[in-house]
Amino acid sequence: MFKLLQAGGLAAWCCGLVLAHAGTAQAGLIPSAVAAAADKGALRVLAWPGYAEPEVVRSFTARTGVRVEVTVVDTDEALWQQLHAAGQAHGTQGFDVFAVNTAELQRYVASNLVQGIDVRRIPNTRLQLPRFRDRAAIPGLVRQGARGEQVMGIPFTYSAMGLIFDKRQLREPPTSMAALWDPALQGKVVIYNGGTHNFSLAALAMGWDTPFQYADTQWQAGADKLIALRRNAVAVYTQPEESARLFMRHHAALMFANYGMQQLNLLKAAGADVAYAIPKDGALAWLDCWAIPRNAPHRNLAHAWIDHLLGTEASALLVTRQGLSSTVSEAGQDGAHQRLLWLAPVEDAMRRETLWRRIRSGDRLGKVMAP
Repeated sequence: MFKLLQAGGLAAWCCGLVLAHAGTAQAGLIPSAVAAAADKGALRVLAWPGYAEPEVVRSFTARTGVRVEVTVVDTDEALWQQLHAAGQAHGTQGFDVFAVNTAELQRYVASNLVQGIDVRRIPNTRLQLPRFRDRAAIPGLVRQGARGEQVMGIPFTYSAMGLIFDKRQLREPPTSMAALWDPALQGKVVIYNGGTHNFSLAALAMGWDTPFQYADTQWQAGADKLIALRRNAVAVYTQPEESARLFMRHHAALMFANYGMQQLNLLKAAGADVAYAIPKDGALAWLDCWAIPRNAPHRNLAHAWIDHLLGTEASALLVTRQGLSSTVSEAGQDGAHQRLLWLAPVEDAMRRETLWRRIRSGDRLGKVMAP
């Protein structure tokens, strides 16, 4: 049984109530040095919905004898706030491992909030597809330091951020992200509650070449575009399960799928007649990695957790239950789609979130852009 805890607007799956420390030796235990570190407290994981399924946590505990606490976040800003706050903590108060997309990871590296990962202690990386084992070829994963090359993140899952549409209301798949702004669909659109991605989405819809880097002269146009999007929307979501409920409740016709195929699976399971589309003008896409905070209390266990999550059980559940793509299998991949724009660092995440909050609250353009 899992207990859902509410803290600061985030959901924490606390597995410690039932996953007590195993006092006897058993097959598959990690080395004694790691087990000794585990005696000092629970492994604290910060992740996105569906990344740490109950059976995956249980099998990790059975293998290590370690209690696990999983805190679930629903926006990049919530993740940043959690890690930044934990970065000020000492002792056993911080997180041990967290999931983050490659664009955001560079923000943590620049702020010295993460440490290098010893890939030799994660043998399951050998199961990954060649393009994910070539970490130096993925922007933001490898840093050159005084001690040589440091790996800052281990690829875990990825997805395109396409469009989900109701086949009964839309006979043909949308061919452009501009469909979210279609006046004919006013009150039938569901959108995501995140300023960082939404400003990139607006730039993509306007045909800009650099959706992740707004020039000073472009902010007003981007904000105006998002005001129009908010006016066209019937609901705004943060988590995948919430998006499915809102889509069904409002009989929506179209949704921006921030979580990708994961949301399509949820809607189909709920009985919706929906399909997934990657518009011809392209879609944003993310690659999420596991990273270790600079002050992680249980660094050894963090490596063991990453290794466990690259195993067959966790990787299979990503595809079959969440509809996401795994870095160890071609199943469920979005690679067939023509134009995917992998998320990149943005010019000012705080400004994007501030402007989006004003837009979401219903402010007019003049007030949104006020200092």
